[in-house]
Amino acid sequence: MVLIPVIVGLVDALKGYGLPKKWWPVVSVLLGVGGGVVYVYPGDWVSGVLSGLVMGLSAGGLYSGGKVVARNVEVE
Repeated sequence: MVLIPVIVGLVDALKGYGLPKKWWPVVSVLLGVGGGVVYVYPGDWVSGVLSGLVMGLSAGGLYSGGKVVARNVEVE
C-alpha cells in the first residue's frame, strides 16, 4: 500500500500538465493496476490486478476525501 501516495502524486503531476478531470480516476486505477502487477505481485497477475484496483481506488478516494476536508476547514 506504499504505492497509494505515489499514485496520488503522479495523478496530481499529470493534472498540472492538463489532464482532463474526467480522466483522473481512470489514470489512478491504471497506475494502481500497473503498480500492483509490476511491483507488488510480479509473479501473480490476478493478485496484482486486484491489489492494483484497491490501490488505485484508494488513491482516488484519498485525494477527494482530503479535498473535502480542506474545503470544510476553509469554510469554518
